[in-house]
Amino acid sequence: MPTAGERKLAQLMARHERWRSRETLNLLASENRSSEAVQGYLASDMGRRYTLKLDQMLHGEKVDNGYAGTRYLDEVEEMATRLTAKLLHGKYASVKPLSGHIAAMCVLSALLPRGARYLAVFPSHGGYDGYSPDYLPRVFDHKVEELPIHGPLHEVDVAEVTDLIRKKRPDAVILGQSCFVTPYPVSAIAKAVHEVGGLLLYDASHVLGLTMGGEFQDPLSEGADVVYGSTHKSFFGPQGGLLATRDAAIFRKIDEWMTWRILDNAHWNRIAALTQALLEMERHGRAYASTVVKNSKSLARALDEEGIPVLGAELGYTRSHQIFLDGAALQQDHGVAPPGFARRLEREDIIIDLVGRVGTAEATRIGVRPSDLPEVAALMRAAGLEGKKVRPKVHEFRRRYRRLRFA
Repeated sequence: MPTAGERKLAQLMARHERWRSRETLNLLASENRSSEAVQGYLASDMGRRYTLKLDQMLHGEKVDNGYAGTRYLDEVEEMATRLTAKLLHGKYASVKPLSGHIAAMCVLSALLPRGARYLAVFPSHGGYDGYSPDYLPRVFDHKVEELPIHGPLHEVDVAEVTDLIRKKRPDAVILGQSCFVTPYPVSAIAKAVHEVGGLLLYDASHVLGLTMGGEFQDPLSEGADVVYGSTHKSFFGPQGGLLATRDAAIFRKIDEWMTWRILDNAHWNRIAALTQALLEMERHGRAYASTVVKNSKSLARALDEEGIPVLGAELGYTRSHQIFLDGAALQQDHGVAPPGFARRLEREDIIIDLVGRVGTAEATRIGVRPSDLPEVAALMRAAGLEGKKVRPKVHEFRRRYRRLRFA
């Protein structure tokens, strides 16, 4: 007989599953949906197992693994690393990092000594908070300075950035943002940072699914030394992280540094689920990524036409899975800031970020297409600007999109 606590947990889980998976229209830029096969592998026996590859003597014998019973775990991991390297156009890869943030820790701690200096985009211009001075730089005793970007879509001035690199001579430059709608001039930045003996690191956490699908940009081919990120945003895998490079020496440093410093058990049920997602990406990625970008452009245009201000109309709004609402115009024209706008939408089962960021990756996976997005924009206007009760219409819309698709 279940206890009261067990019944309560079961109720919470059932309510969450029904609400978030079947009733809400999720437009969060940092979330996605995974296939049943991916979810099934997360519940597999591998979630209880260990493997630890070694090349050393133990009790007078040469061993290649600290555990027995690892033959299938190791083969799954090898599949995942091979697929990751292939999809990111690298030569070496690891799927051991437990998240995009942990992947960043693996890369920064292995490649940059204490006291190293790097440039990164600051949160005030859409950068990832983890690269702010009080977070990862403080953990590893690194010094970070701002990589300047400008305009509503956070674009890089090539001359400004390359001149700054030559002047500052940083040990590394980190590209990548949480608010991320336009590609970087990677080749020019790579050339400048390599001239001063530094590394170009590319945090693809948000755009990983687009990059693997041949959209947005190809960091390693354009000159980045390492690309890394999380696997559950524009990429439709389980929560986790990965990294890839073309440089054997760089990979060896990262790989040797990981174990017992940044991580131990890499959660092989997660790696099995990730492998399935990588196989799906290999098969469907190009069609999926192309549709995501088309959906973003369509939704941005439709929102603008509905009177919901969107940044960057003159620049085509976006080239990624993200859209930026114009918070200042939203406040001035409609008397509501992005957090209040998001809360109004949530009451009607439409989910966006409280910072005014909208994403189309999960909508794409449930089968929404560009021609469907004017209807979504109209629902967002009715709920967010007019305060109308549109939940029944949202639920009716979601009933039409239950089967996961790639394109």
